[in-house]
Amino acid sequence: MLVRDAMSTVVLTIGPAHTLRQAARLMAARRVGAAVVLDSDSSLGILTERDILNSVGQGQDPDLETAGTHTTTDVVFAAPSWTLEEAADAMTHGGFRHLIVTDGDGPVGVVSVRDIIRCWVPARSRVVA
Repeated sequence: MLVRDAMSTVVLTIGPAHTLRQAARLMAARRVGAAVVLDSDSSLGILTERDILNSVGQGQDPDLETAGTHTTTDVVFAAPSWTLEEAADAMTHGGFRHLIVTDGDGPVGVVSVRDIIRCWVPARSRVVA
């Protein structure tokens, strides 16, 4: 199975000036665990629920902290043609739970550990049975 089969095509894109509270509200409304942060120079980063949690846990004010300050910019991008095994390997080695999926023109999706598990569990259950 490929990343394109598992990824969410609902890509929440925010700017680096969004506050963490604004980002959290948008993520909650769309029921996603990560937002793609698009800077004015078209560079991509990712802000995850863990980034917001770490900030709040450090006592930072989510109304003052911006997405740009907490964005991961050293991002590993996945291609839609990657296998789920390749995506899971990248996540395991990098210690993260989300990959931005790009096709050359920009982000086309996000794949998470949960997306991969959703695909693997039914497939592996059929093989075992």
